[in-house]
Amino acid sequence: MAGALAGITVVDLSTHLSGPYCTMLLGDLGADVIKVERPGGGDEARSMPPFVDGRSAPFDVWNRNKRSIVLDAKNPADAVTLRALVARADVLVENFRPGTLERMGLGWEALHAAHPRLILASISGFGQSGPWAGHGGFDLMTQGMAGLMAGNGPPEGEPHRLPIAISDLTAGMQAAIGILAALNARHATGQGQRVEAALFTSALSLGVYEAAHVLALGTRPERLGQAHRGNSPYRAFPAADGWMTVGAAQAHFWQRFCGILEMPELLADERFATNADRVANNEALVAILAPRLRQKPRDHWLAAFTAAGIPAEPVLSYDEALAHPQAAAMGVVADIPGAEAGLRATLATPFRLSDTPPDVRKAAPVLGEHGAEIRAGLAARDAAE
Repeated sequence: MAGALAGITVVDLSTHLSGPYCTMLLGDLGADVIKVERPGGGDEARSMPPFVDGRSAPFDVWNRNKRSIVLDAKNPADAVTLRALVARADVLVENFRPGTLERMGLGWEALHAAHPRLILASISGFGQSGPWAGHGGFDLMTQGMAGLMAGNGPPEGEPHRLPIAISDLTAGMQAAIGILAALNARHATGQGQRVEAALFTSALSLGVYEAAHVLALGTRPERLGQAHRGNSPYRAFPAADGWMTVGAAQAHFWQRFCGILEMPELLADERFATNADRVANNEALVAILAPRLRQKPRDHWLAAFTAAGIPAEPVLSYDEALAHPQAAAMGVVADIPGAEAGLRATLATPFRLSDTPPDVRKAAPVLGEHGAEIRAGLAARDAAE
């Protein structure tokens, strides 16, 4: 079955993670993604460990469903090929430092004038304008700038980087959403438009509770560690043999929770009468609950909480999560058809469509694997025109 974006051609000039993750999603949805790579090593993500059969496993995860061609934009013949690809594309994706496309002669004004239906998606660290636009922006820097590091970790101690590339991934997803919106708008207007996403603003957009605090009170939100700004109890607790998460902030959950713990005295304690009271006295509440929950195994508590309808789940490591029966039922891991080297399985697209489902059709390309094929396609189109 054809994907939702079948017939859409995407030229991908991006490297590392934010742009390639964006184009991976478009490829999963059926777009023909042509990955343009520099001579020599290609996308620098190809050098990221760990390696399987000499291939970068991370690169393979977020570069499936793409074709690769090697082009040197400074080489006159390759520059002609690049412009021919862009002329026939629906979408151009890049994550260069602002100003790079203009120096290549592919700035937005020139592109839009020559190809009015083209959609240009630009992903950068800090945006295309403003005093920080020229700064290079890796995930680490934008996590720090956006408040994520200052707000993460124990209340006392150094700032903590989230161990996932949250700025990169969020910017890639937001760029993909923008591209889909621009494609839809093009149906009505016949015109392409520029889509912009930045790691900095993408990371900032995730701090919805923290932004609400600042905008409402004008003060700096304190670092809470395991605590939640609006709910209590709502955190990870250690049982006798492992960790689990419990969300028992709502009144009916709180009452059942205290019953299961056989601690009815908490219901009469004015410090914990309402959710707002429990949030205000969260530290005292945790000091009471934690010793009680450590007295019995995790499965005991989870069975009791689940039977009572209280949201509670085990804390799993990544290997446990990928092997979980629910992950299998949801198809979280997908086989890579025809993979002869590198990864044989990858993460599946995280959303579903009932009629035009996304899928993993082919492995990430070898550097320049489809160069002859892509050039032949351009020649055939030139001949037909």
